Amino acid sequence: MFIQVMPNGSMLWRLRYRFEGKQKLLALGAYPEVSLKRAREKRFEARTLLSEGKDPSFEKQEEKKKRSAEAANTFEIVARKWHEYSKDKHGWSQKYAKTIMTRLEADVFNRMGSLPINSINAVKMFEVLQDIEKRGVYEITRRVKQMCGQIFRYAITKGLVEYDATSGIDKKALSSKPVVHQVSIEPSELPQFLKDLYRNDARMYPTTRYAIEFILHTFVRTTELIKAKWSEFDFESATWTIPANRMKMKKIHIVPLSTQVLGILEDLKRYNGNYEWVFASATRPLDHMSDNAILKALERMGYRGRMTGHGFRSLAMTTILEKLEYPFDVVDAQLAHAKRTSLGAAYDRAKYLTQRRKMMQDWSNYIESITVGGDNVIEVKFG
Repeated sequence: MFIQVMPNGSMLWRLRYRFEGKQKLLALGAYPEVSLKRAREKRFEARTLLSEGKDPSFEKQEEKKKRSAEAANTFEIVARKWHEYSKDKHGWSQKYAKTIMTRLEADVFNRMGSLPINSINAVKMFEVLQDIEKRGVYEITRRVKQMCGQIFRYAITKGLVEYDATSGIDKKALSSKPVVHQVSIEPSELPQFLKDLYRNDARMYPTTRYAIEFILHTFVRTTELIKAKWSEFDFESATWTIPANRMKMKKIHIVPLSTQVLGILEDLKRYNGNYEWVFASATRPLDHMSDNAILKALERMGYRGRMTGHGFRSLAMTTILEKLEYPFDVVDAQLAHAKRTSLGAAYDRAKYLTQRRKMMQDWSNYIESITVGGDNVIEVKFG
């Protein structure tokens, strides 16, 4: 080992050695940046490689290539390549693609984006997910884990990693999203609710009031209601067919329409009959009612924390089971709660349709009876 003085005055540590009969020089670094102690350590490392039958110069070049490859394949770089690939392959919308990248930038890149993707193991991935989970955003934690898994699997196909670091994380290691039961009034409170609705002290737009009345009778999901189009309704057969892309379980859903609901629709035509949307926005009629319109209206009625749009589903199920005594499976089918079996989705859009049609009419008749009764609820026997 010696120091070589270059024409410009710089001094370099060199190690002269022989490999397979050939004399070679190995650069150990510049002096004084590399001290004598460190130069001796490098000499020892080189001799160890020689004793193993390896060429120190070749191994140094391979290590340099490896570091270069790692720098070019950090998690963030690979994730962005996956994002572009997936966006094109799956035809993501611009909004969805932006949401995915925003989530990665906010929750992942700042934690491990600069790390070589092949250096990230399950322990590091779990630490990142735990940091997100501590904020109480369990659904976001689940989605980030899912996205990262897709990125690792993309990297596997490119030969950048050998395994998916998310696959080694036990599902039970992360908290599940707490079950939040949607608030709903009790069946006994329904007469007063109807009184408040029709009195309309909250001064709701007619379309908003009709929307609340409509969702009470049909107990569909709020997202299914606000995007209802006139073209989905068949007045002759008294049915509303909700397309699969608007249903939670991605299956077409049939809603039998009672005579009372048909009456509501006829009244709505006076306001929105010339628009695409049944529940057109009162201020922007070319668009549908907003997601929060029903919730805000319920709050103005004095039902903040007591009733939500989704609460009408709970209210209907409880009341129909208790008051009208319909079988659970019939009510559940109308709620479009798809069950899963080993054969896939067991939900059938026409299942119990005859029974459901009768049930929906009985349910509307019940609502009408307690409305007519006012403070003195009229009990009506159905069936």
